[in-house]
Amino acid sequence: MSRPKILVVGSFMMDLIASTRRAPAEGETVIGLGFRTAPGGKGANQAMQCARLGADVTMVGRVGGDAFGRAILETAASGGIDISHVTVDENESSGVAHITLEVSENDARNRITVCPGANFTMKSEHIAWLQERIGDYDIVMMQLELPMEIIETVAQWANEAGVPVMLNPAPAAPLSDALLSHVTYLSPNEHEAALLSGHPISVENGINYDDVRAAADWFAAKGVRKLIITMGGNGSVFAAGGETAHVDCVHMDKVADTTAAGDSFVAAFCFGVSSGMPEKEALRFASYTAAITVSRMGAIPSLPTMDEVRALMREREG
Repeated sequence: MSRPKILVVGSFMMDLIASTRRAPAEGETVIGLGFRTAPGGKGANQAMQCARLGADVTMVGRVGGDAFGRAILETAASGGIDISHVTVDENESSGVAHITLEVSENDARNRITVCPGANFTMKSEHIAWLQERIGDYDIVMMQLELPMEIIETVAQWANEAGVPVMLNPAPAAPLSDALLSHVTYLSPNEHEAALLSGHPISVENGINYDDVRAAADWFAAKGVRKLIITMGGNGSVFAAGGETAHVDCVHMDKVADTTAAGDSFVAAFCFGVSSGMPEKEALRFASYTAAITVSRMGAIPSLPTMDEVRALMREREG
């Protein structure tokens, strides 16, 4: 495989993680199991996963001039990410994600509140250099934890330069027809796909493919070329050109923390396709990568290396 050059335009957050046996109801206080901080943010998670798999990764983002911002950038740089185009807002706090992690014997479920902070103070001058340089990259990855103006501009430039765009539309927000027409790969989960398209996707008794096709047709009509719907334990569905394909979830004995699962999956897929893997093979590779991620605590700390992913694939497939 060739070493891909991947550009991530996205968010930096510091995750504040409180673990508990039971999340409190309204007006209730419960005693938690523990507390920890971990660098994260959807953009940083995806960039770090690409770097750990072996990609040459550049990240564009923004942090506050505070201790969280310094810690986040130190983590990214030590992971091999080029942060020379990350800017600092001295008048705003770094982004923070407050995570309540409800832990049972073999599972963990999260509730996340994001305070974007400096991520939302990114302006057009912070990305101006990209208009001439975006063609240097094999793929551009974005999410929705930055101002929509930034996302739309970068997607347009990439599309004009013939560079594939992966948009992970999380947290879900309205997307313009212009943005969707510039997207090569759109990767919502089933809830985000339903919110965006207006077509609920039932997974109660297995995946309802009529629902999937209805959502896929809606996105295709908006110009999205290839749709990947992630469905947790139900795996993922790839839809393109009127055809759909399902890829199974790789299950682990214990789920420790699902916080970065989607980011790990999307990043591994982008690494795969930009390295020359066929798309379905890249989806299978992504499923193994995300499986390791959910078996560990934290966002960035949980992301596996290529050697770890290959080891799990050998163990499961022989």
